[in-house]
Amino acid sequence: MERLRRHIELVANIAIIVVAVLLCVVLVKRFVFPPTQTQLSPGIVAGTPVAIPNVDWSKSDRTLVLALQKDCHFCTDSAPFYRTLVTAAAAKSIRLVAVLPQEESVGREYLNGLNVQIGEVRQLPLNSIHVRGTPTLILVNKAGTIIKSWVGKLPEKEEKEL
Repeated sequence: MERLRRHIELVANIAIIVVAVLLCVVLVKRFVFPPTQTQLSPGIVAGTPVAIPNVDWSKSDRTLVLALQKDCHFCTDSAPFYRTLVTAAAAKSIRLVAVLPQEESVGREYLNGLNVQIGEVRQLPLNSIHVRGTPTLILVNKAGTIIKSWVGKLPEKEEKEL
C-alpha cells in the first residue's frame, strides 16, 4: 500500500510540474513575446490583398468590410454599433461593404431587419477572405490591401475607437 501511495504521489508531482511549465511557456509567449501587429487575427494579415468579386476598392480611400452571418448572435447583438458605424462612416467618407455567406437577398433582409442600412451586400464564403469567425471587420485601403481588422463583438471602448 505504501508503494502505491508513493507511486501516485510521484505521478501527481510530475503532472504538477508539467502543467506549471506549460503555463509558464504560455504566459511568457503571451506577455514577453506578444504577437506582431501584422498578424491581426488568425488568417488576416495587414498588407495582404482582399479579393471580393465586384468590389472596386479604388472608389474610396478606405472601405470597411463587415463579415457577418445571419445566425450569428454576436452579429445581431452588435447591430446598435453597426447603425452608429453607418452614420460615422458616411461622415468620414468610408465605404461599407457587408459580406455574408448567405444569398445576397437573405443578407439584405437580415441587415434590414437589424435596421442597418449598408448599400453594398455581397455573398461570399467567408473563408475565401480568411475570416474564421463572425463578426469580423476589415479595414481596406484603396489598393485593396488590409490595414486593420477586428474580430468578435467589440467591447464598448474599441467600438468608440473604431
